[in-house]
Amino acid sequence: MSQHGPTASAIILAAGVGRRLGAADGRPKVLLEFGGRTLLERHLAALRACGVEEVSITVGHGRERIEAEVARLGEGERVRFVHNPRYREGSLVSLWAQADRLRAGGGPLLLMDGDVLYDRRMIARLLAAPGENVLLVDRDIEPGEEPVKVCFRGDRIVDFRKRPEHAHDWHGESVGFFRFSGAMAAALADRCAAHVEAGRTALEYEEAIRDLILAAPHRFGAADVTGLPWIEIDFAADVARARAEVLPRLEDEPS
Repeated sequence: MSQHGPTASAIILAAGVGRRLGAADGRPKVLLEFGGRTLLERHLAALRACGVEEVSITVGHGRERIEAEVARLGEGERVRFVHNPRYREGSLVSLWAQADRLRAGGGPLLLMDGDVLYDRRMIARLLAAPGENVLLVDRDIEPGEEPVKVCFRGDRIVDFRKRPEHAHDWHGESVGFFRFSGAMAAALADRCAAHVEAGRTALEYEEAIRDLILAAPHRFGAADVTGLPWIEIDFAADVARARAEVLPRLEDEPS
């Protein structure tokens, strides 16, 4: 059982090509190594430490290598793979590929970007936060259009986008980790399906979440992880920064 009550499960999005990173060997970003462990190994260990056993991974680019890593780790019993053959399109399509899992119901469902190096305390905070639908937010946000902003008016989320449209008091950066109730996860599947059916397959998955937030902002909350170390790996400079600045600060990292 998780700290939140009913047993949670997780979806990890790991299908993308990672064009901006430009890895010479073409490896999926989730297989990048930090401190001798891949991001995928770290994800699975962090989830297990927080009581999350059932994991579904969207794969596409380099799927065989990801499947081989799961086998190497001896995690085949708890991991399910969902193949997205359209992985060169927007990440919304990779989330839509998980529609069956999103609609399966049950306990809380975590949604996680695969290309993040982070302290496992983030998962604990996500599970322990009050409310049914929760976004992780870091108030220490870097300027520019790249970060996805979680925008607040008072304590209510009023926008969720790289380039927000709605007036707000302040914003933080989305970590790319979420917790949804069974009902909201099913609604998310419906929003993804609507975008795909309308041909909007270049969208990122955040747009589907934004639809739900704007429709019912009172049903969403945020867990503050400001001060905990983490980084999303998009560019080569992020890899260097992850190794130099983030890795040494992780709570579960041997000194």
